[in-house]
Amino acid sequence: MLEERRVGDVGVWFVGARGSVATTAVAGCAAVAAGLHPPVGMVTETPPFAASGLPSLSSLVFGGHDTATCPLPKRAEELTAAGVLPHGLAAAVRGELTAADIDIRPGGPSAGDTRTDDELVARFASDITDFTHRHGLARTVVINVASTEPTPAPDDPRPAPSSLYAAAALRAGCPYVNFTPSTGARTPALADAFAARGLPHAGRDGKTGQTLLRSVLAPMFTQRALAVRAWSGTNLLGGGDGAALADPAAAAAKNAGKERVLTDTLGHAPEGEVHIDDVPSLGDWKTAWDHVAFDGFLGSRMVLQTIWQGCDSALAAPLVLDLARLVARAHEAGLSGPLPGLGFYFKDPDGGPAALSEQYTALLSFAARLGDAR
Repeated sequence: MLEERRVGDVGVWFVGARGSVATTAVAGCAAVAAGLHPPVGMVTETPPFAASGLPSLSSLVFGGHDTATCPLPKRAEELTAAGVLPHGLAAAVRGELTAADIDIRPGGPSAGDTRTDDELVARFASDITDFTHRHGLARTVVINVASTEPTPAPDDPRPAPSSLYAAAALRAGCPYVNFTPSTGARTPALADAFAARGLPHAGRDGKTGQTLLRSVLAPMFTQRALAVRAWSGTNLLGGGDGAALADPAAAAAKNAGKERVLTDTLGHAPEGEVHIDDVPSLGDWKTAWDHVAFDGFLGSRMVLQTIWQGCDSALAAPLVLDLARLVARAHEAGLSGPLPGLGFYFKDPDGGPAALSEQYTALLSFAARLGDAR
Protein backbone atom coordinates (compact mmCIF):
# COMPACT_ATOMS: atom_id res chain seq x y z
CA MET A 1 0.00 0.00 0.00
CA LEU A 2 1.38 3.40 -1.00
CA GLU A 3 2.14 5.92 1.71
CA GLU A 4 -0.68 8.43 2.25
CA ARG A 5 0.40 11.89 1.16
CA ARG A 6 0.31 14.88 3.46
CA VAL A 7 -1.67 17.97 2.54
CA GLY A 8 0.85 20.66 1.69
CA ASP A 9 3.19 18.40 -0.25
CA VAL A 10 4.55 19.72 -3.55
CA GLY A 11 4.17 17.98 -6.90
CA VAL A 12 6.98 17.69 -9.43
CA TRP A 13 5.59 16.80 -12.86
CA PHE A 14 8.30 15.74 -15.30
CA VAL A 15 7.91 15.99 -19.06
CA GLY A 16 10.15 13.07 -20.01
CA ALA A 17 9.36 11.28 -16.74
CA ARG A 18 10.94 7.94 -17.70
CA GLY A 19 14.18 9.43 -18.99
CA SER A 20 17.56 9.22 -17.30
CA VAL A 21 17.41 12.66 -15.66
CA ALA A 22 13.94 12.18 -14.18
CA THR A 23 14.70 8.65 -13.00
CA THR A 24 17.92 9.79 -11.34
CA ALA A 25 16.11 12.74 -9.73
CA VAL A 26 13.33 10.55 -8.28
CA ALA A 27 15.77 7.92 -7.00
CA GLY A 28 18.18 10.54 -5.70
CA CYS A 29 15.49 12.52 -3.90
CA ALA A 30 14.32 9.38 -2.11
CA ALA A 31 17.88 8.39 -1.20
CA VAL A 32 18.81 11.80 0.20
CA ALA A 33 15.50 12.19 2.06
CA ALA A 34 16.04 8.79 3.70
CA GLY A 35 19.61 9.64 4.67
CA LEU A 36 21.09 6.96 2.42
CA HIS A 37 23.31 9.46 0.58
CA PRO A 38 24.44 13.04 1.22
CA PRO A 39 22.98 15.84 -0.97
CA VAL A 40 26.12 16.31 -3.08
CA GLY A 41 25.45 18.73 -5.94
CA MET A 42 22.30 20.20 -4.38
CA VAL A 43 22.91 23.92 -3.91
CA THR A 44 19.61 24.31 -2.03
CA GLU A 45 20.93 22.02 0.72
CA THR A 46 23.76 24.45 1.56
CA PRO A 47 23.51 26.93 4.49
CA PRO A 48 22.54 30.08 2.50
CA PHE A 49 19.19 28.47 1.63
CA ALA A 50 18.23 27.27 5.10
CA ALA A 51 15.97 30.27 5.78
CA SER A 52 14.34 30.43 2.32
CA GLY A 53 11.32 28.33 3.28
CA LEU A 54 11.91 25.74 0.56
CA PRO A 55 9.79 22.57 0.54
CA SER A 56 11.61 19.59 2.05
CA LEU A 57 12.79 16.76 -0.16
CA SER A 58 10.47 14.39 1.68
CA SER A 59 7.50 16.57 0.65
CA LEU A 60 8.09 16.19 -3.10
CA VAL A 61 5.65 13.95 -5.00
CA PHE A 62 6.60 12.87 -8.52
CA GLY A 63 4.64 12.14 -11.68
CA GLY A 64 4.81 13.13 -15.31
CA HIS A 65 4.32 12.49 -19.01
CA ASP A 66 6.35 10.28 -21.31
CA THR A 67 5.94 8.44 -24.58
CA ALA A 68 8.22 5.66 -23.27
CA THR A 69 6.72 2.72 -21.40
CA CYS A 70 9.65 1.22 -19.45
CA PRO A 71 8.72 1.39 -15.72
CA LEU A 72 10.88 3.56 -13.47
CA PRO A 73 12.16 0.65 -11.33
CA LYS A 74 13.43 -1.02 -14.52
CA ARG A 75 14.98 2.25 -15.75
CA ALA A 76 16.74 2.58 -12.41
CA GLU A 77 18.15 -0.92 -12.82
CA GLU A 78 19.42 0.02 -16.28
CA LEU A 79 21.05 3.16 -14.88
CA THR A 80 22.68 1.06 -12.17
CA ALA A 81 24.13 -1.27 -14.80
CA ALA A 82 25.43 1.80 -16.66
CA GLY A 83 27.17 3.07 -13.53
CA VAL A 84 24.92 6.11 -13.09
CA LEU A 85 23.22 4.95 -9.88
CA PRO A 86 25.12 3.17 -7.10
CA HIS A 87 24.51 -0.55 -6.65
CA GLY A 88 21.69 -1.31 -4.26
CA LEU A 89 20.00 2.08 -4.56
CA ALA A 90 17.30 0.99 -7.04
CA ALA A 91 16.20 -1.77 -4.67
CA ALA A 92 16.35 0.52 -1.62
CA VAL A 93 14.02 3.13 -3.19
CA ARG A 94 11.88 0.79 -5.26
CA GLY A 95 8.73 1.86 -3.42
CA GLU A 96 9.27 5.53 -4.29
CA LEU A 97 10.08 4.68 -7.92
CA THR A 98 6.94 2.55 -8.18
CA ALA A 99 4.78 5.28 -6.66
CA ALA A 100 6.12 7.82 -9.17
CA ASP A 101 5.67 5.41 -12.07
CA ILE A 102 1.98 4.95 -11.20
CA ASP A 103 1.57 8.69 -11.80
CA ILE A 104 3.18 8.77 -15.26
CA ARG A 105 0.72 9.36 -18.09
CA PRO A 106 1.13 8.87 -21.88
CA GLY A 107 2.71 11.85 -23.60
CA GLY A 108 2.54 12.98 -27.20
CA PRO A 109 2.15 13.74 -29.95
CA SER A 110 3.59 10.47 -31.24
CA ALA A 111 3.45 8.91 -34.70
CA GLY A 112 -0.12 8.62 -35.89
CA ASP A 113 -1.54 10.87 -33.15
CA THR A 114 -4.55 12.62 -34.70
CA ARG A 115 -5.39 14.88 -31.75
CA THR A 116 -5.37 18.62 -32.33
CA ASP A 117 -3.03 20.91 -30.40
CA ASP A 118 -5.86 22.05 -28.13
CA GLU A 119 -6.91 18.45 -27.47
CA LEU A 120 -3.34 17.55 -26.52
CA VAL A 121 -3.01 20.57 -24.21
CA ALA A 122 -6.37 19.78 -22.61
CA ARG A 123 -5.37 16.15 -22.02
CA PHE A 124 -1.99 17.06 -20.56
CA ALA A 125 -3.50 19.76 -18.32
CA SER A 126 -6.17 17.36 -17.10
CA ASP A 127 -3.48 14.81 -16.18
CA ILE A 128 -1.57 17.42 -14.17
CA THR A 129 -4.69 18.73 -12.43
CA ASP A 130 -5.83 15.22 -11.53
CA PHE A 131 -2.40 14.44 -10.07
CA THR A 132 -2.47 17.62 -7.97
CA HIS A 133 -5.98 16.99 -6.65
CA ARG A 134 -5.59 13.25 -5.98
CA HIS A 135 -2.56 13.83 -3.80
CA GLY A 136 -3.90 16.96 -2.12
CA LEU A 137 -0.85 18.92 -3.22
CA ALA A 138 -0.32 22.57 -2.36
CA ARG A 139 1.05 23.16 -5.87
CA THR A 140 2.74 21.32 -8.74
CA VAL A 141 5.81 22.45 -10.67
CA VAL A 142 6.07 21.21 -14.28
CA ILE A 143 9.66 20.57 -15.40
CA ASN A 144 10.69 19.71 -18.96
CA VAL A 145 13.55 17.18 -18.98
CA ALA A 146 12.64 15.55 -22.31
CA SER A 147 15.02 15.11 -25.25
CA THR A 148 16.01 18.21 -27.21
CA GLU A 149 13.72 19.03 -30.13
CA PRO A 150 14.55 21.14 -33.22
CA THR A 151 13.53 24.79 -33.11
CA PRO A 152 10.30 25.20 -35.12
CA ALA A 153 10.51 27.11 -38.39
CA PRO A 154 8.79 30.52 -38.36
CA ASP A 155 6.18 29.25 -40.81
CA ASP A 156 5.54 25.97 -38.99
CA PRO A 157 1.75 25.71 -38.51
CA ARG A 158 2.07 23.72 -35.27
CA PRO A 159 3.84 24.71 -32.06
CA ALA A 160 6.71 22.60 -30.76
CA PRO A 161 5.68 19.69 -28.50
CA SER A 162 7.52 21.35 -25.60
CA SER A 163 5.29 24.41 -26.04
CA LEU A 164 2.19 22.20 -25.81
CA TYR A 165 3.39 20.96 -22.42
CA ALA A 166 4.18 24.53 -21.34
CA ALA A 167 0.66 25.55 -22.38
CA ALA A 168 -0.72 22.60 -20.38
CA ALA A 169 1.19 23.78 -17.30
CA LEU A 170 -0.31 27.21 -17.80
CA ARG A 171 -3.83 25.81 -18.19
CA ALA A 172 -3.36 23.72 -15.05
CA GLY A 173 -2.18 26.81 -13.14
CA CYS A 174 1.32 25.44 -12.53
CA PRO A 175 4.73 27.13 -12.56
CA TYR A 176 7.01 25.83 -15.29
CA VAL A 177 10.73 25.08 -15.71
CA ASN A 178 12.40 24.29 -19.04
CA PHE A 179 15.62 22.39 -18.36
CA THR A 180 16.09 21.69 -22.09
CA PRO A 181 17.05 23.83 -25.13
CA SER A 182 13.58 23.24 -26.61
CA THR A 183 11.21 26.15 -27.16
CA GLY A 184 8.89 25.50 -24.20
CA ALA A 185 7.41 28.76 -22.89
CA ARG A 186 9.75 30.91 -25.01
CA THR A 187 7.00 32.22 -27.26
CA PRO A 188 5.55 35.72 -26.86
CA ALA A 189 2.04 34.42 -26.29
CA LEU A 190 3.02 31.91 -23.60
CA ALA A 191 5.38 34.32 -21.82
CA ASP A 192 2.64 36.94 -21.62
CA ALA A 193 0.08 34.36 -20.51
CA PHE A 194 2.29 33.09 -17.67
CA ALA A 195 2.74 36.65 -16.42
CA ALA A 196 -0.99 37.35 -16.72
CA ARG A 197 -1.81 34.24 -14.69
CA GLY A 198 0.69 35.18 -12.00
CA LEU A 199 2.80 32.08 -12.62
CA PRO A 200 6.59 31.97 -12.32
CA HIS A 201 8.66 30.22 -14.98
CA ALA A 202 12.37 29.60 -15.50
CA GLY A 203 14.67 28.36 -18.23
CA ARG A 204 16.22 27.50 -20.58
CA ASP A 205 18.66 24.56 -21.00
CA GLY A 206 20.31 23.29 -17.83
CA LYS A 207 23.98 24.19 -17.39
CA THR A 208 25.67 20.98 -16.26
CA GLY A 209 29.10 20.52 -17.86
CA GLN A 210 30.88 22.17 -20.74
CA THR A 211 28.93 25.42 -20.56
CA LEU A 212 29.28 25.50 -16.78
CA LEU A 213 33.04 25.51 -17.29
CA ARG A 214 32.79 28.14 -20.02
CA SER A 215 30.81 30.45 -17.72
CA VAL A 216 33.71 30.27 -15.26
CA LEU A 217 36.60 30.57 -17.72
CA ALA A 218 35.25 33.26 -20.06
CA PRO A 219 35.13 35.94 -17.30
CA MET A 220 38.74 35.09 -16.45
CA PHE A 221 39.88 36.11 -19.93
CA THR A 222 37.77 39.28 -19.84
CA GLN A 223 38.90 40.33 -16.37
CA ARG A 224 42.57 39.72 -17.21
CA ALA A 225 42.24 41.65 -20.52
CA LEU A 226 43.28 38.62 -22.57
CA ALA A 227 41.94 38.60 -26.12
CA VAL A 228 40.14 35.36 -27.04
CA ARG A 229 40.56 34.68 -30.76
CA ALA A 230 38.82 31.32 -31.05
CA TRP A 231 36.90 28.91 -28.83
CA SER A 232 36.08 25.49 -30.25
CA GLY A 233 34.55 22.46 -28.61
CA THR A 234 33.58 18.86 -29.17
CA ASN A 235 31.08 16.71 -27.29
CA LEU A 236 31.01 12.91 -27.37
CA LEU A 237 27.88 11.46 -25.81
CA GLY A 238 25.44 8.58 -26.08
CA GLY A 239 22.07 7.68 -24.61
CA GLY A 240 18.88 9.47 -25.51
CA ASP A 241 20.60 12.85 -25.74
CA GLY A 242 23.21 11.54 -28.14
CA ALA A 243 20.54 10.10 -30.40
CA ALA A 244 18.42 13.27 -30.27
CA LEU A 245 21.37 15.58 -30.91
CA ALA A 246 22.46 13.54 -33.92
CA ASP A 247 19.73 15.58 -35.65
CA PRO A 248 21.52 18.74 -36.87
CA ALA A 249 18.47 20.89 -36.10
CA ALA A 250 18.34 19.66 -32.50
CA ALA A 251 22.11 20.13 -32.16
CA ALA A 252 21.76 23.71 -33.41
CA ALA A 253 19.18 24.41 -30.70
CA LYS A 254 21.56 22.97 -28.10
CA ASN A 255 24.60 24.90 -29.31
CA ALA A 256 22.81 28.25 -29.28
CA GLY A 257 22.94 28.32 -25.47
CA LYS A 258 26.59 27.28 -25.36
CA GLU A 259 27.52 30.10 -27.74
CA ARG A 260 25.42 32.67 -25.92
CA VAL A 261 27.52 32.33 -22.77
CA LEU A 262 30.68 33.27 -24.67
CA THR A 263 29.07 36.13 -26.60
CA ASP A 264 27.48 37.66 -23.50
CA THR A 265 30.68 37.40 -21.44
CA LEU A 266 33.36 38.22 -24.01
CA GLY A 267 31.33 40.87 -25.79
CA HIS A 268 31.80 39.15 -29.14
CA ALA A 269 31.41 35.73 -30.72
CA PRO A 270 34.87 34.17 -31.11
CA GLU A 271 35.75 31.92 -34.02
CA GLY A 272 34.98 28.25 -33.58
CA GLU A 273 32.01 25.94 -33.16
CA VAL A 274 30.83 23.15 -30.90
CA HIS A 275 30.54 19.73 -32.56
CA ILE A 276 28.33 17.03 -31.06
CA ASP A 277 28.99 13.38 -31.90
CA ASP A 278 26.63 10.55 -30.98
CA VAL A 279 28.60 7.63 -29.52
CA PRO A 280 25.91 5.15 -28.35
CA SER A 281 28.34 3.00 -26.37
CA LEU A 282 28.99 5.93 -23.98
CA GLY A 283 25.41 5.78 -22.69
CA ASP A 284 24.83 8.55 -20.14
CA TRP A 285 28.50 9.49 -20.00
CA LYS A 286 29.91 12.46 -21.86
CA THR A 287 33.32 13.80 -22.78
CA ALA A 288 33.66 17.47 -23.72
CA TRP A 289 36.83 19.07 -25.08
CA ASP A 290 37.43 22.80 -25.38
CA HIS A 291 40.26 24.52 -27.26
CA VAL A 292 40.72 28.23 -26.50
CA ALA A 293 43.16 30.32 -28.55
CA PHE A 294 43.97 33.69 -27.02
CA ASP A 295 46.48 36.54 -27.26
CA GLY A 296 48.63 37.68 -24.40
CA PHE A 297 50.94 40.66 -23.87
CA LEU A 298 52.66 41.91 -27.03
CA GLY A 299 50.57 39.54 -29.14
CA SER A 300 52.03 36.33 -27.73
CA ARG A 301 49.75 33.49 -28.83
CA MET A 302 48.64 31.00 -26.23
CA VAL A 303 46.20 28.10 -25.89
CA LEU A 304 44.08 26.66 -23.08
CA GLN A 305 42.62 23.16 -23.47
CA THR A 306 40.15 21.50 -21.11
CA ILE A 307 38.57 18.06 -20.84
CA TRP A 308 35.30 17.47 -18.98
CA GLN A 309 34.15 13.91 -18.40
CA GLY A 310 30.95 13.30 -16.49
CA CYS A 311 27.52 11.74 -16.30
CA ASP A 312 24.86 14.14 -17.49
CA SER A 313 22.06 12.53 -15.50
CA ALA A 314 23.98 12.69 -12.22
CA LEU A 315 24.98 16.30 -12.93
CA ALA A 316 21.45 17.36 -13.91
CA ALA A 317 19.34 15.58 -11.28
CA PRO A 318 20.38 17.68 -8.24
CA LEU A 319 19.88 20.88 -10.25
CA VAL A 320 16.39 19.75 -11.25
CA LEU A 321 15.54 19.11 -7.60
CA ASP A 322 16.92 22.54 -6.68
CA LEU A 323 14.75 24.19 -9.32
CA ALA A 324 11.63 22.32 -8.27
CA ARG A 325 12.05 23.57 -4.71
CA LEU A 326 12.99 27.15 -5.65
CA VAL A 327 10.21 27.63 -8.19
CA ALA A 328 7.62 26.05 -5.88
CA ARG A 329 8.65 28.49 -3.15
CA ALA A 330 8.58 31.40 -5.62
CA HIS A 331 5.02 30.45 -6.54
CA GLU A 332 4.07 30.26 -2.86
CA ALA A 333 5.63 33.70 -2.32
CA GLY A 334 3.52 35.20 -5.12
CA LEU A 335 6.31 35.77 -7.65
CA SER A 336 5.33 35.65 -11.32
CA GLY A 337 6.85 35.79 -14.77
CA PRO A 338 10.48 34.91 -15.61
CA LEU A 339 12.91 34.40 -12.72
CA PRO A 340 16.31 35.86 -13.73
CA GLY A 341 17.62 35.04 -10.26
CA LEU A 342 17.77 31.40 -11.35
CA GLY A 343 20.15 32.09 -14.25
CA PHE A 344 22.82 30.18 -12.31
CA TYR A 345 21.19 26.96 -13.53
CA PHE A 346 20.78 27.74 -17.25
CA LYS A 347 22.75 28.21 -20.45
CA ASP A 348 20.09 30.53 -21.86
CA PRO A 349 18.57 32.20 -18.79
CA ASP A 350 15.76 34.71 -18.49
CA GLY A 351 18.04 37.73 -18.21
CA GLY A 352 20.69 38.53 -15.63
CA PRO A 353 24.48 38.16 -15.80
CA ALA A 354 26.32 35.47 -17.80
CA ALA A 355 29.29 34.79 -15.47
CA LEU A 356 28.74 31.99 -12.96
CA SER A 357 30.06 33.95 -9.96
CA GLU A 358 27.67 36.83 -10.65
CA GLN A 359 24.82 34.39 -11.25
CA TYR A 360 25.54 32.76 -7.90
CA THR A 361 25.37 36.16 -6.19
CA ALA A 362 22.01 36.76 -7.89
CA LEU A 363 20.83 33.33 -6.74
CA LEU A 364 21.73 34.13 -3.14
CA SER A 365 19.78 37.39 -3.40
CA PHE A 366 16.83 35.44 -4.78
CA ALA A 367 17.06 32.97 -1.88
CA ALA A 368 17.10 35.87 0.60
CA ARG A 369 14.06 37.36 -1.11
CA LEU A 370 12.21 34.08 -0.69
CA GLY A 371 13.16 34.07 2.98
CA ASP A 372 11.95 37.63 3.46
CA ALA A 373 8.56 36.66 1.96
CA ARG A 374 7.87 34.11 4.72
